[in-house]
Amino acid sequence: MLNISNVKAIVFFTCFCYIKSEGVFLMNINSVDLNRPQRFSQFTNLAEPKTTLQFSGQKKEAPANVKTGAALGSLLGTGTVLAMIAKKQGFPINPKVLKNIPVKDWAIFKIAKKGEQNQKLLEIEEKEIIGLAAGSVAGGLAGGSLVDRKNIKAKGREALTQIVGNVLIPVGFVGGVSRIYKKYENQIKNVMPQIGLENNKYINFTNKFIKNIPAIGLTAGALVAGIWTGSKVTNFINEKFFGQKQERKIKSTDFAPHVDDLCLAVTLMGSKDSPVASAITRTVPLFLSVPGYQVGKAQE
Repeated sequence: MLNISNVKAIVFFTCFCYIKSEGVFLMNINSVDLNRPQRFSQFTNLAEPKTTLQFSGQKKEAPANVKTGAALGSLLGTGTVLAMIAKKQGFPINPKVLKNIPVKDWAIFKIAKKGEQNQKLLEIEEKEIIGLAAGSVAGGLAGGSLVDRKNIKAKGREALTQIVGNVLIPVGFVGGVSRIYKKYENQIKNVMPQIGLENNKYINFTNKFIKNIPAIGLTAGALVAGIWTGSKVTNFINEKFFGQKQERKIKSTDFAPHVDDLCLAVTLMGSKDSPVASAITRTVPLFLSVPGYQVGKAQE
């Protein structure tokens, strides 16, 4: 009868014979170098995250200090131009004078009051929009370049893209269409159908909206055409002058400056003294700081 010791002996003898017959030689355990990297240590642990791969054409994210410099520079540039515009239009900008004026009556915060005639409000139209955008881009370029000199060329290309593609061309389209509309405004409004029952505030509102449908449609069409044309022009410039063959897609941040196009359309269509229009217009400088920020944080 086999006991445990006999079984162990038989198993050991069988394994020894098999190893010997196959030409496999056992090595002394003392010959194993524990300091030598073993083959299994060369495999990557799939559970551990690795550095994100950078694909061709993918731009790296700007560091936090670059973003900060871009934001501060853009806001400073926009604010400087805004102060110049306010002063030119007769609004006080001296801190000693402003401290005696309620904040709500400062040029940038003052909103039209319904029913009040001849109100003095800060006007932001084509020239002002272009000036604010230029200040934003110049400030963002300077602020970003001060802390990120190695990407100055990328910031220069983005500056051209923002000024030409996101500001000048769309504003030019909307402004041009608005001026043409103003010439024929009365004729266009007169051919629009109206609902009866005058003196009903809901009917009056509906009739007013119907009369402004052409203006809304023309503005929307001009804005879309301007954005599309601006994108095509900047892609052409980037390819022909900078050798950037990769097409620049329209980004969500590209739409921030177009709030000014909406305000421009509202003011040129004859509603600049309304509370809603003036409230929208007051946000223009803030949105126009976005192009400068995009310039300042641009990377190769």
